[in-house]
Amino acid sequence: MLDTERFIARLPKAELHLHIEGALEPEMVFALAARNGVALPYASVEALRSAYDFENLQEFLDLYYQATQVLLTARDFHDLAASYLRRARDENIRHAEIFFDPQAHLRRGVAFEAIMEGLTGAFDAAASAGGPTSRLIMCFLRDLDEADALETFDKARSWLDKIAGVGLDSAEAGNPPSKFARLFERARAMGLHVVAHAGEEGPAAYVAQALDILEVERIDHGVHAIDDPALVERLARHRVPLTICPLSNIRLRVYPDMRAHPIRRLMAQGVVATVNSDDPAYFGGYVNANYLAVAQAFALTPAEIATLAKNSFEASFLAEAEKRQLIADVEAYAVSTGD
Repeated sequence: MLDTERFIARLPKAELHLHIEGALEPEMVFALAARNGVALPYASVEALRSAYDFENLQEFLDLYYQATQVLLTARDFHDLAASYLRRARDENIRHAEIFFDPQAHLRRGVAFEAIMEGLTGAFDAAASAGGPTSRLIMCFLRDLDEADALETFDKARSWLDKIAGVGLDSAEAGNPPSKFARLFERARAMGLHVVAHAGEEGPAAYVAQALDILEVERIDHGVHAIDDPALVERLARHRVPLTICPLSNIRLRVYPDMRAHPIRRLMAQGVVATVNSDDPAYFGGYVNANYLAVAQAFALTPAEIATLAKNSFEASFLAEAEKRQLIADVEAYAVSTGD
């Protein structure tokens, strides 16, 4: 009988939906606070972790941005990224496409150069040490206005050779993709990849807007697309990937439990579904835990689990030759297990 947890642990995979700030574990929050002289409103690591009980996305974001106040220097960003990449390597993540939120740091007086030097230094070191490889996606906060996003984009111009794409995140309710049409038009014109969070707490209509107005290449979350059968058919027909974060969706009460989650139905209808961890320090699990939760809830076969991994490479921004090789690695691994 196949050991599903072991199968997932050794399965080659990519992660395409990871907010680097969301990998800030409570222990690191306290360590960086001590290093930088930042006062925290929590007496201990345990007290901070006990606050990770969210009723909705906004409650999570309030705590999330509070914790980012300990990130002040290039060394801090380097240490955060290096910590995540070590864990990713341990989980056999071969490639990661990582979000960062510059506006959250710039408004605290952190220099854009400090963010980029820290993150890219950690990425380069990990790649030199055998992986995983990484790409950086600059996300914009949708609860701020487009003018602020455009100003931030201008600050990033000298670093665009280190940035693979742009994205859209933060509070979705009342902040439709259409709000950022000019920003995404500018990013596309400069040859950047474009993605957007849509259909997490927002409706299926936001997924359609992200496709039609922002012209995104993939949708982050996108689970509420299931509410519109024609949209699901469109996603499947055009092979628009969804970077789904199952444990996040449960912790933020998008769905009451994993059995109610639509990932299995989306897979059955041909959507290019991928499994990711979102903000794993807050939501109880990194990538392998997300795979395992889905596999157990829906009794996925090894072939179905391997398909999720192959989807992760297909949906990535790697070169086609790299994708094909990594997909072949997944197929070889699946065969070696006897499936």
